Amino acid sequence: MGKWTCKQCGYTHYGDEAPDRCPQCGATKSQFYCERKRNWSVYCVLICAIIITIFCFAFCSCRTSAKVNNSAVYSLELNRYMGQWYELARFDHRFERDMTYCTATYSIDDDGTIKVINQGKKDGKWKSSEGKVKLTKEPGVLRVSFWGPFYSDYRILMLAPDYSYALVGGSDEDYLWILSRTATLCDNTLNDIVFEAQRRGYNTDNLIWVEQSSM
Repeated sequence: MGKWTCKQCGYTHYGDEAPDRCPQCGATKSQFYCERKRNWSVYCVLICAIIITIFCFAFCSCRTSAKVNNSAVYSLELNRYMGQWYELARFDHRFERDMTYCTATYSIDDDGTIKVINQGKKDGKWKSSEGKVKLTKEPGVLRVSFWGPFYSDYRILMLAPDYSYALVGGSDEDYLWILSRTATLCDNTLNDIVFEAQRRGYNTDNLIWVEQSSM
């Protein structure tokens, strides 16, 4: 269905095609032009698709243009990495916001699957969440998921020879953690870890030093 308008007199006709002659001024069929009814639902879908495409492109561009060196360690003995880690410092992010006494405990189940249990205290209550861990082709890069099929990079940037502390980052400069097997580390060791983060381009002024206890 279209809206046909006569160029000569402005007469309007609705139909699949223009009339042979304008009943008002006698103009021929060729003097009509069509304004077809728009299918706004189709236009909306197309506009949304374009917006989503632009957003995804911008998002991926931001992710792939990380300003930091987040290359992972070249070797990792997985069994030695298992067990409990204390979170001494981190960049702020919404999943751990305002949490203290944070720990991450890794374990390998009998079927070979790896899990991690994150725990912390917020508003006087203990909270915990269990995630799944996948290995990658890069020894120092793990993939962690706390929600369904969505996995995020867990990149081990620095690891003590005796596995007593670790510096961990994400896929970009927004995530950083300092982990330790104990609730405290000596100042010299902490300074070395912070210096390594700075060397890689991380803004260590954004580190939040997490309240800890020996628990």
